[in-house]
Order: sequence, then C-alpha cells, then structure tokens
Amino acid sequence: MQSVCVFCGSNTGNGDVYSAAARALAAAMVRRGLRLVYGGGSIGLMGVLGDAVLAAGGHVIGVTPRRLLERELVHTGLTELHIVETMNERKALMAQLSDAFIALPGGMGTLDELFEMLTWTQLGFHRKPCGVLDAGNYFDRLMAFLDHAVAERFVMPEHRSMLIAEVDSDRLLERLANEPPPAASKWVSHGSR
Repeated sequence: MQSVCVFCGSNTGNGDVYSAAARALAAAMVRRGLRLVYGGGSIGLMGVLGDAVLAAGGHVIGVTPRRLLERELVHTGLTELHIVETMNERKALMAQLSDAFIALPGGMGTLDELFEMLTWTQLGFHRKPCGVLDAGNYFDRLMAFLDHAVAERFVMPEHRSMLIAEVDSDRLLERLANEPPPAASKWVSHGSR
C-alpha cells in the first residue's frame, strides 16, 4: 500500500474531535510513508488533512473538478493537483491513484464517494480495501444500518465485512494494509444469501 484516498467533509463538524482525527490520520500516514489522495479542498476537514500531511513533509495529491477550482475552494500548495471536468471523473481518477480508501466524517459527498468505492469492490471492478475512521463515534449508526441491511438480506455478510471501522488511525491503516477485501461475488441465486 503506497497511496490512500481519504474522503472527508468540506466542514470541520461540531467540536474539535473531527479535526483532531484528521491530523492524527495525517501523522500516521506520513509515518508510514503513504501518499494522500483526496479531493484537493482547502476548507473543512479536507483543508485540515491536506495541511497536516504537507506540514509533516508528506506527499499530497488533490483531484478536483474545474468548477470547484473556479470557486477558489482548492488547496493551492499541494504536491500534485489534477483538474477534471466532472465528479465522476474525479472519483475514477482518485480510485486509479489509490491503493485503499478511508472516510473521515463528512456529509453526502463523503458518503457517496465511500459507497461508490465499496460498490466497485463488491462488483469486482477493483479489490481495494475501504475503511472509516470512526472519530467521535460518527459512523456508529451507519455501521448499525449496514448490520440491519444484512439482517434484512439486502447486503450479504461478506459484503458488509468489506467496510472496516476503527477509532485509531494506526490500527485502521494496519488493517487496510493486511486485510484485503473478501473475494465475494455480488451475483447470487434466488433464495440464497
């Protein structure tokens, strides 16, 4: 594992717990020599994360749609910045540049990006691990919902297991590096799990 894509909010959230988690993840990534791939933002948790990796001497790759660049929401001091036209191109390039995916707390965009990567794994488009850094128990209800989806037979248990959750940055990175996603097929016969 050489590059980790981190999805996170363009806001910092309520309190300091989420910013502290972003800084802890940045430090853990730089200690391991991992490159950061992210949305290239200069605001919110994206800005905190990008600044922290750069301040620690790490390599930061931003991928942003031109429309956000025009709104001056993009970090101008990154190691690399890739400009794309659409959000779909952004996600595809981020996936191409990354060996694993992490979601920090964020909103709809963060969840969209995380679940697209999980879906691509589920469909066999790639076999890259996905995790959430559960700062302040932010993802607890999401994980409970996924457990409910398994119980209701909309998600297979092996697909649920593709999303790793940890509260500690180093533990999450360790698991992402050493626990590849299960080789499970999305396609099942009627009546099976």
